[in-house]
Amino acid sequence: MDVQNNNYWKKKLTPEQYKVLREKETETPFSGKYVNNHEDGMYHCAACGAVLFSSGAKFDSGTGWPSFERAENLEHILLRDDNSFNMHRTEVVCKNCGSHLGHLFDDGPTQTGKRYCINSCALDFKGEKTI
Repeated sequence: MDVQNNNYWKKKLTPEQYKVLREKETETPFSGKYVNNHEDGMYHCAACGAVLFSSGAKFDSGTGWPSFERAENLEHILLRDDNSFNMHRTEVVCKNCGSHLGHLFDDGPTQTGKRYCINSCALDFKGEKTI
């Protein structure tokens, strides 16, 4: 996997995934296939397959994107300062392939106080029956 090769990613990802994962765009709220997913399983990076989040950490934030209170494996997540659009946020990136996943906010309603706001198209869900 050549993580810097744009042609590789354009062949591997859908056009929407490419825009989000490689160009740091955001999918339209409430449009993603995992916003209302309530099955048990694991969420993986759609680009490289790294394990990112557990369904047990998912909650309904009402924002229109899948939200998680914690990452399943912090070794697979990279957090970066993001000062785009004249605001300060924390970008969530897949450490394995460098793909943009979403943002981390400190406004979660759970005990962690965290909200990993992740684009559905950046994820690949594997239910317990397929793990």
